[in-house]
Amino acid sequence: MIERLKYHFEPQKGWINDPNGLVFFRGRYHIFFQHVPYALVSGHMHWGHAVSDDLINWEHLPIALFPDRPYESSGGCYSGSAVVKDDRLFLFYTSVAHDLEQTQSIAYSDDGINFTKYSGNPVIVDAPVGNNENFRDPKVTLIGDTYYMVCGSSADYIGHVLLYKSTNLFDWEYVGVVFNQPGYGPVSECPDLFEFEGKYVLLLSKQGAIEYSSLAIYGDFDGKTFTPISIHCFEAGPDFYAPQTFEDDKGRRIMIGWLYNWEKKTPDGVDYVGALTIPREIKMNDGKLINFPVEEAWHLLTDSDEHVRVRGNEVEMFDGERVVMTLRPDEVRDVRILRDTKTIEVFINGGELSASFWYSK
Repeated sequence: MIERLKYHFEPQKGWINDPNGLVFFRGRYHIFFQHVPYALVSGHMHWGHAVSDDLINWEHLPIALFPDRPYESSGGCYSGSAVVKDDRLFLFYTSVAHDLEQTQSIAYSDDGINFTKYSGNPVIVDAPVGNNENFRDPKVTLIGDTYYMVCGSSADYIGHVLLYKSTNLFDWEYVGVVFNQPGYGPVSECPDLFEFEGKYVLLLSKQGAIEYSSLAIYGDFDGKTFTPISIHCFEAGPDFYAPQTFEDDKGRRIMIGWLYNWEKKTPDGVDYVGALTIPREIKMNDGKLINFPVEEAWHLLTDSDEHVRVRGNEVEMFDGERVVMTLRPDEVRDVRILRDTKTIEVFINGGELSASFWYSK
């Protein structure tokens, strides 16, 4: 029997992919996630739900969102985010139906467990760029006194990040495209825009990429335009995608990603697939974006492991005799490793570069 992960979140049964709605609400950490409870492959999406007091041990809660509305009839409830307003928890998600394709919808809860879908859903129906086939992953953040939403989209096979704004969370005004450079995937998935150490970060994932699939763009934002200053490919993968961030009660910017990838083959004899990464705090250090496990996980880190070999300024990662990946930063000053029963996360130079992968027993 395949052993469960000890320090990472896994579903009790079925499929899991993107983390959704990461939020600190009423004294506890909440994670939601893309979930198919009755199958081992991506399908009719639900939102699973779990809570934690320490970011390491997670308690499974009832499914938060079921695909039970006409505007969710074909694909279900896709990825999105969470915001707390007036002590009420709001979820923003992509609803998927054959006729409307991908639209943006809202659910809310006063107890953080039972959710009501807004009667005016979907709140954003038409994609302003491209079409509704690729129009998803709403991430909502309060900046000043305005709520901003970024959505992933595509036009002419180039990923676009679209920007909306609102004062009440229900009525959304389209502002424009904040990022659409070629070379960053055909769809800019799971975007995330937030204030960060005096500037802003736009986080996104490149559809179809396995290695170096996510990037953080550090820059300026004036409410309409995002101006890049530097681009950081902080995580090599190959089992890392769709990271999302939130701020906790300690003021930390915490990031969690999907610890798996679309090309992996499901092991025999299991009834659950996929996991989430260890929660990581992100910072800027001397112009470099750092992602490193939260302090609650430091006791799990080691300096060496049989699956990792350091030779000069080269870090090799192994699954048995197979080389999973070789990292060649300009300099290797420090390597820290978090090993679980079947996953490895490697952090180089305090988190200037990381890599995540599953290994065979």
